[in-house]
Amino acid sequence: MPDSGEPAEGPELREPDLPRTMKQRPRALRTGWTTGTCASAAARAAALHLTTGSPQPWVEVALPSGRRVTFAVERSAELRPGRTEAVVVKDAGDDPDVTHGSELTATVCWRETAGLVLHGGVGVGVVTRPGLGLEVGGPAINPVPRRMISAAVNEVIDTAAHGVEVTISVPDGELRARKTTNGKLGILGGISILGTTGIVRPFSTASWRASVEQAVAVAAAQQQPAVVLCTGGRTEKGARELLPQLPPVCFIEVGDFTGAALRRAVELGVPRVVFVGMAGKLTKLASGVLMTHYTRSKVDPGVLAGITRAVGGPESVATAVAGANTARHAFEVWEAAGLLPDAGAELCRRVAAVLSRFTGHRVTAEAAMVDFTGRTVIASTPPQDGGLLP
Repeated sequence: MPDSGEPAEGPELREPDLPRTMKQRPRALRTGWTTGTCASAAARAAALHLTTGSPQPWVEVALPSGRRVTFAVERSAELRPGRTEAVVVKDAGDDPDVTHGSELTATVCWRETAGLVLHGGVGVGVVTRPGLGLEVGGPAINPVPRRMISAAVNEVIDTAAHGVEVTISVPDGELRARKTTNGKLGILGGISILGTTGIVRPFSTASWRASVEQAVAVAAAQQQPAVVLCTGGRTEKGARELLPQLPPVCFIEVGDFTGAALRRAVELGVPRVVFVGMAGKLTKLASGVLMTHYTRSKVDPGVLAGITRAVGGPESVATAVAGANTARHAFEVWEAAGLLPDAGAELCRRVAAVLSRFTGHRVTAEAAMVDFTGRTVIASTPPQDGGLLP
């Protein structure tokens, strides 16, 4: 039974009967480059312009793996005494990245004291909260990009003997950052300069998982009493209405990475986790399935039928629930039979039990179910003394 709102399995799609020689392989998705890689290329281009006096049409930089890649330089500023800048445009490949097409700009100038000093300029966010592994008050340039920028400049200028200042900026970075979670994480005024491998892999789940783990770390660093795991934007709205006493940093869109969030919560000592979702995701979790993506798991109608019986529903209703087409259909059967909110509360109780077992009972787990608008809370785990839920 597919999750509510997800496409049901349809007939198998087949290619037309063409001769083998005419069939074409699907085009592979194109990889791209991280903001960190593009920033390092811009920094190298500016450093070369500063030292040679000639603008560079192309530059080569090293990725963390040691592989070297070449970038076109979009433009270089007019060389001024002891100062210049260069621009590299980010190509995210086939990844739907909000920073695709942004102009990573590096300004390089001499300084009197030996060493390289890195700054964040216009459009690069400023870190205002702990938990990101970066200095509060400093630019949101992650450790790997920092090393890449430093290495790219040091290939041109021996910074052990000469002083250099490098400023990374993104002219429209503040506007682009509005489409990211930076504000919630306490990164203000622009985008982050990111990357661990230097390569953007299209539609990569790794980046989402990393952002979920980072969000938990930020909440933990602020010693928040709980993190609230939401499956998406609609459920987050319902969660905020349910728990208005918690600051925005506590609410995390986990998508299908509930397990990753829970492991991080245990690791960092977060005392309480609240999961807020709709019927389909909650049913999968109640079944013990933490990977809830519709391509990886299906809703088990037997779980919902068992819940129906557990709350005293007649066998005819349990049978109807067992044969429901979707979790939403089962929800509607419960509603028509007058089994809400009791059935929803039992579902939430079972979800909380699964989450608690997954964490080795080191985290207090609660759950709440919202309707299919995400705005109305239908049921939650029974409130505990001092608990977050009403």
